[in-house]
Amino acid sequence: MKERRFRIITANVIICSVLAIALTTALLTLTPDTPAVVETNNAVYSGNRSGDCVSLMVNVYEGTEYVEQIAALLDEYGFKTTFFVGGKWVERNGDTVLKLAADGFELGNHGYLHRDHSTLNAAQNRDEIVLTEKLLKASLAGLGEDAAAAAVPKLFAPPSGSLGDAMFDVCEGLGYSVVMWTRDTVDWRDHDPDVIYERAVKNLQAGDLVLMHPTAATVQALPRILEEIKARGLRVGTVTQTLSSADENTGTEK
Repeated sequence: MKERRFRIITANVIICSVLAIALTTALLTLTPDTPAVVETNNAVYSGNRSGDCVSLMVNVYEGTEYVEQIAALLDEYGFKTTFFVGGKWVERNGDTVLKLAADGFELGNHGYLHRDHSTLNAAQNRDEIVLTEKLLKASLAGLGEDAAAAAVPKLFAPPSGSLGDAMFDVCEGLGYSVVMWTRDTVDWRDHDPDVIYERAVKNLQAGDLVLMHPTAATVQALPRILEEIKARGLRVGTVTQTLSSADENTGTEK
């Protein structure tokens, strides 16, 4: 009886072990490998490491008053950058959009409604991006075709950094580069200027794309960030300038 019970217990242990191994293997297979996806689809995480330029790229769906203050501060230092704007925000803030472009800032595409692009099909991804593009062009019609085209390069920053195969396919078809970031200030959540400053400048190097948002705390932190960038012999430029001649465009640093 004891021998039979031992055999049953042993058999059950072996079966459970096999099932556990099989389940682990299945889960590992199903878990998305983000770095591999990024490398395969050529999302951009950094720019030219041999230059002297970094970008303080600002994703915008709200905070118009802070957008204007950020632009004014950058102007004071003789810097420009890229604002990735949501289409819904563009609809409500055409005058600000026009002023940013007229003042030499670059405007990237951030989708229309801040949706999770990894969950959208190809048609939905296309609608979000194309509608925002059309709204930007309409807002900048007064600049003239050439100036408007220069102000709005085909750069797409997916909301929340959410990547998906359909999104990459649509961006490729529309001629867009997908832009991520090297470092994230997480200023939309953490409203501490000291924390934002530290995240922006710690180990900062040429080619970095620093993700920011228009918040009061970001505005407070920005002068210190700009002073530190200057002290390191770097400058703030648009994403296009920072990506220029980029040799390294994969890998993230948080």
